[in-house]
Order: sequence, then C-alpha cells, then structure tokens
Amino acid sequence: MTPDDLVLTPMGLRFQGRIYPCTLGKTGVTVRKREGDGATPIGTHRIVGMLYRPDRIARPVGWALPIGPRDLWSDDPSDDDYNMMVRAPFGPSHEKLRRADPLYDLVILTDWNWPYAIKGRGSAIFIHQHRRAGFPTEGCIALSRGHLHSIAPRIRYRTRLVIKAQRTP
Repeated sequence: MTPDDLVLTPMGLRFQGRIYPCTLGKTGVTVRKREGDGATPIGTHRIVGMLYRPDRIARPVGWALPIGPRDLWSDDPSDDDYNMMVRAPFGPSHEKLRRADPLYDLVILTDWNWPYAIKGRGSAIFIHQHRRAGFPTEGCIALSRGHLHSIAPRIRYRTRLVIKAQRTP
C-alpha cells in the first residue's frame, strides 16, 4: 500500500496521511459479493474513473466525465451491459446517475466486477457523497461532501481502494 491508496480502516478511509469518516454497505464487508446484497466487497480495487454533475459542481479534475440527463448504470445481471454505464431509454434494471439528491454529484468509479462483469457478482462500487453521517450504502463507500471534494482532485493514476476484513474491538 502507498499513501495514495484509499484504505478502509475501522476509523474511516485513510488517504495521504488523514482519516476520513465514511460509511459502507448496510451488511458490512464480504468476500462473496452478490448483486443486491448490500455489502462492500473486500479486495484491492483500482480507481478507473470519475463522474460529476456539471450543472452543480465544477469539473474536479481534467479527466472527470460529466453526468448527462440520460446517463444510467445497468444493474441487471441478465443484461449484456451489466455493470456498465448506459443511456436512457434503457429497459433493463438500472440506476439513474443524474439524481435529484446530491449523492452522485461527484462519483469516483472503481473496477469492481468491471470491465468484464461476472453476472450476479454485483454491479458498481462507487465512492460518493453520503446521505448523512453513519447512514449505510448499498455497498459503496460514502463520505461527507467536503471530504469527497477534498479527496477527488488528489487521486492519482495508481490510487486504489483497499478494503480488508474489518476487526471489531
């Protein structure tokens, strides 16, 4: 691990010498991730992209891509585009990336089950804004808006998200 890795610890997400409080999946961490299980997958995940709402925030880094009104994420294991960004209109099960709430105003993408998805192993694991402190996700990592916006421009090409089994005190 390097200081540029985002490392999940019992205290929060460690990045470049600081700890950022975060929340994860409502069912904790797992080595057997499945679609809809609410768990955050254990492993070392590369950061492969960043998305942002250009109508709400400035581009956080030059390589971030804007989220448009028709942008979706396929979460249907039976779909050929499972765990990929797709565009509306789109019939199979999906998640809207351009949400009414601010959760996806800034999204850091990991390579969980991507780009060659194994059907049912779980769709995207994002790093995004939390609903409120301590409120769990469906499997993603969530941070406060301020912490997410602080971390995003400091992510480098080799930054990874490292999730290990968590010990309880």
